[in-house]
Amino acid sequence: MCYMGTKGMLLVGHGSTMPYNQELVEKTAAMIKSQNSDFIVKCGFMNMNTPTIKDSLDEFRREPIDVLVVVPLFLAKGVHIEKDIPGEIGLAEGTKKGVFTLNGRSIPLVYADPIGSDPLLANLMIKNATKALTLL
Repeated sequence: MCYMGTKGMLLVGHGSTMPYNQELVEKTAAMIKSQNSDFIVKCGFMNMNTPTIKDSLDEFRREPIDVLVVVPLFLAKGVHIEKDIPGEIGLAEGTKKGVFTLNGRSIPLVYADPIGSDPLLANLMIKNATKALTLL
């Protein structure tokens, strides 16, 4: 079932002292925005970069959204996926659904899985390997 209201997407990156990490998350968010007008998209970072997850949640409180989905730009589950990010977005460990309050009303908040094993990821690895072979 697809949610029909106005959707917000918080794309969560880890954060890094290396500027490429922040650029990658921001470029990915821009691609999502340009390819899909169904979502109002914002980035948030766990540490070292801004905006923080909390800053971006505050920004969403000014948006006319009816649901907020938090999408980690991580490959696999780990302590950040299982504990840190849920804690930042107000979910108990192991919980995927909650409530987000904005403008005096409560809307659904859902927490997506990390990328995980996916045929698209496998294709990307083949693309990267093929590109690397051109260095020979």
